[in-house]
Amino acid sequence: MSGLPDHSKGLLITLVAVLFVVPDSLFIRLLDAPAFEISFWRSLTCGLLLLGYVLPSYGVGAIKQTFSGGIASLIYLIAMSSTGILFTLAVSNTSVANVVFIIASMPVFAAILSRVFLGEAISARMSLTMVAVFAGLGIIAYGSGETEGASLTGDLFAIAVSFVFAVALTAARKVRSVSMVPMLPVAYLLCAVRLWPFVQPFQLGQAQYYLVALHGLFIAISSVGLALGPRYI
Repeated sequence: MSGLPDHSKGLLITLVAVLFVVPDSLFIRLLDAPAFEISFWRSLTCGLLLLGYVLPSYGVGAIKQTFSGGIASLIYLIAMSSTGILFTLAVSNTSVANVVFIIASMPVFAAILSRVFLGEAISARMSLTMVAVFAGLGIIAYGSGETEGASLTGDLFAIAVSFVFAVALTAARKVRSVSMVPMLPVAYLLCAVRLWPFVQPFQLGQAQYYLVALHGLFIAISSVGLALGPRYI
């Protein structure tokens, strides 16, 4: 991978990260627990796994260094700590198909945010893509009222996930010289702390804990890739 151009390297890393996040919806459906409880375990296990990776790989000082990005680092922290809750609420309130299609709009939101905050131009091809994507979102929202297992509420949560993820990726690209990987365990553990007062975390059946661990592992790998990829793109 070291011989690849930066853009290709970024795309490859991001592709692998996306492949690991694909089963996220499946894990949420397999776990028999309320949405907030799933979000708590998702964030806690992912945060602890990432902490176990970050401390020996980057050192304790690296976490402090991530805040050198200023407001962009803070935005990234808040955005990433919110995505887990929003995603779980989306999958719990609408169909998985709707969530997957809606989250695919993330590059469009990222392009708009990059234009506003990074001064990047939007090509004519991207403009046409935006029109098609927003038309598609309208069709999905319209059909939710007639599709079993789908709802407009869940669709709105999915749109929020797409937008907030785009905010996080744009913030990471704003400070490319600073790796956001050490920030990830802080973001996920912060999410778990925020949810702690609202859940009864030890009500899961014993057979589900291996799903919780596997779920956290997949999200941890995906999160590292999504933090690294945008730095090269």
